[in-house]
Amino acid sequence: MRKNSNIEDVAKLAGVSISTVSRVVNKSSTVRASNRICVEQAVKKLKFKPNLIAKALVKGKSNTIALVMPRYEGIFYSYYALEIIRGIGTICESLKIDLLLHITHPNTNLNLSNVGGIIFAEVLSERKQLEEAVALNIPTVAINNLIKDLAVSCVTINNKQGAREAVDYLLDLGHRDIAYISGGNLTQAAKDRTQGYKLALAARKIPLRGEFMIEGDYSRKSARDAAEKLLSLKNKPTAIFVASDDMAQEAISVILEKGLRVPDDMSIVGFDDNPSSIYGAVPLTTIRQPLMVMAQTAVKELDLLMNGEGKISRICLPTKLIIRDSCLPR
Repeated sequence: MRKNSNIEDVAKLAGVSISTVSRVVNKSSTVRASNRICVEQAVKKLKFKPNLIAKALVKGKSNTIALVMPRYEGIFYSYYALEIIRGIGTICESLKIDLLLHITHPNTNLNLSNVGGIIFAEVLSERKQLEEAVALNIPTVAINNLIKDLAVSCVTINNKQGAREAVDYLLDLGHRDIAYISGGNLTQAAKDRTQGYKLALAARKIPLRGEFMIEGDYSRKSARDAAEKLLSLKNKPTAIFVASDDMAQEAISVILEKGLRVPDDMSIVGFDDNPSSIYGAVPLTTIRQPLMVMAQTAVKELDLLMNGEGKISRICLPTKLIIRDSCLPR
């Protein structure tokens, strides 16, 4: 079955930018005649139908916003996803804004009618959808991702600084052999946490050790595999920084299963401040990220844009070290 064409397909066939296609579709007079002809021919050939969200905006202001979340396994068990939905839902209720949740695949066209604005909960392979929204002048806010090459508002968290703070805390306790279990390299947040780990060690002139850097994917299985690799090393780390609390708790389980103790034999720091980290086998020292604040700030920024009172903004929220029982001085 042939997939529906999107604005990017039209731009590619016509040999113009997405914004040029947008201007033609919206009957702007600021397009060269030659470009207009190319776009119109491409639209006809591809049988392209402009996104219904643009049509809705032409008719007047809508008080409904769409929350676009990438589809992945276990989304409704994800602390991040649930906090974002809860935070956005709460502020929408207080502002009398209707909320439409759209769990999407990157190849899905955002065919949403009567929507006044969009919040992207993450920008992975949804980049094409974000570009289309921006090109069509739809009020848009991206969260958990700082985007500098598009005119779009962003609300994100300083993941790099949070990771540095976690590793600095372990260094201040006297640890020098500090391993890291990452969340992979698909998301900006995961990349920034890896960079923060590296920067913290570099600032103390501690060389990176390849065997101490294990790539995970935010799943408990990847954390288990990573912890087992670290514990099999001849020269084991004395502390581990882990890119999420879920993974950190799984790492603690592996350590305890091996007959070691946390924090006596191994100190652990997580990232998230997931409430479940308080009630695990060992209350977890972690980096608190303000997910609720990020979600609610995004809605407020979008509301301003929808009412013509806001401007493009890029907001980066700070993290906070939460000290519990999973670390001891070396």
